[in-house]
Amino acid sequence: MPTSPDVTGYDLAVIGAGPAGLAGAVAAADRGLRCALLDAGARPGGQYYRHPAPELRAARPDRLHHHWSTFIGLADRLAAHRQAGRIELLSGRHVFLLEAEQGGDAAGRSAWRLHVTTGERTGHLRAAAVLLATGAYERQLPFPGWTLPGVVTAGGAQAMLKAGLVLPGRRIVVAGSGPLLLAAAASLTAAGAQVPAVVEAGDYLGYARRPGVLAAVPGKLGEGLTHGVALARHAVRLRRASAVIEAHGTERVTAVTVARLDADWRPVAGTERRIACDALAVGHGLVPQLELATELGAETRTVPDGTLALRVDARQRTTVPGLWAAGETCGVGGAELALAEGELAALAIAGEPAPSGALLARRRRLRGFAELMAAAHRPGAGWPGWLRPDTEVCRCEEVPAQRITEAVEELGATDARTVKLLTRAGMGWCQGRMCGPAVAALAGTPEPAADRRPLSCPVRLGDLAQLP
Repeated sequence: MPTSPDVTGYDLAVIGAGPAGLAGAVAAADRGLRCALLDAGARPGGQYYRHPAPELRAARPDRLHHHWSTFIGLADRLAAHRQAGRIELLSGRHVFLLEAEQGGDAAGRSAWRLHVTTGERTGHLRAAAVLLATGAYERQLPFPGWTLPGVVTAGGAQAMLKAGLVLPGRRIVVAGSGPLLLAAAASLTAAGAQVPAVVEAGDYLGYARRPGVLAAVPGKLGEGLTHGVALARHAVRLRRASAVIEAHGTERVTAVTVARLDADWRPVAGTERRIACDALAVGHGLVPQLELATELGAETRTVPDGTLALRVDARQRTTVPGLWAAGETCGVGGAELALAEGELAALAIAGEPAPSGALLARRRRLRGFAELMAAAHRPGAGWPGWLRPDTEVCRCEEVPAQRITEAVEELGATDARTVKLLTRAGMGWCQGRMCGPAVAALAGTPEPAADRRPLSCPVRLGDLAQLP
């Protein structure tokens, strides 16, 4: 585990090696900064540029990605900076705690101590500035049968394919809400899977409300058209304003029930239809991963899809001095936006004046589209109508919907934290990352609350006892 002999061991520590982190690290190194690039994964690229291990000898990994040439360019620049000693890539490391050190360095700059774990041992490193590019994780809304084997997240299905060159099944229903569904379905069909339906809870009409925003990002329209043509070629049916309200099976999912939804996402009686399948890939958008920043008191904003994102200024600074953020931590917007924000943050950290022209314009257009996309796919308030009393909401602690309802209606719980204390929902291995949004909705929490947790991942007590 790397350690640094002094507070300025690195000029910049970048947490996350996805598009935003890669762009930020290489742009900072281009300007002479010595950087540490940390990621929990084995290889750089993050979830978006996830790719097969070399031993799998994939002949055409580019066929599973958009803009693969962009990643290759970033990877080449990263390799050159590593060779020159300007970037140290620290893979397989999870930063579980950020500490602002008293006094900063000799030049009066902010200084940070990053506590890092590999799962087996811990260590720390120091940096003058930190760029947070930790990405996001998938939002899951429970329904009867969602714990069956064969039910995976939409992003998980893509990860299995991109990293392991395997499919979660042969006949796969793709369901939920958001543009990730079309991308996942297109990837699965290209790999040989049969996708009988893409079940989208939204109706896409939200995009039509701001045609100017759409016209400003023709590339996004092109991507959507490409996915649509690919799905039409494989006779994949798109079911709008619909949801999987139940998965069936015993040892594995064998079918799903799909129903039409009203404007509030309540199932419409009499519209149910059963579709046979051996896998279900389901997800309802992404939730920015903010724990390291919110524990420090960084301010957040509510995104139109109901999630929280870090509040940053025009140069990607958070409200915590010395801490910058880029990509999905600032609101989910895709790889192109993450690349632009990572570069903008690096320019600011390197002390360069604010850029003008193409980079800022691209960030503005793409962030506008991200906000439109978030509003179009915001979950409706009526989705709990999918649940039955015995439907597990917290899978880790096996807490059913009925117990959460009892905590609210009989025991007086008014927020997710109180529900957690009364039912253990959210106390399991994932620490509420999977069930948190659902528990908050069932508790009647009107607005999301910043997730304040002292450690961003599980750490052994013995390792905590040895912290300096």
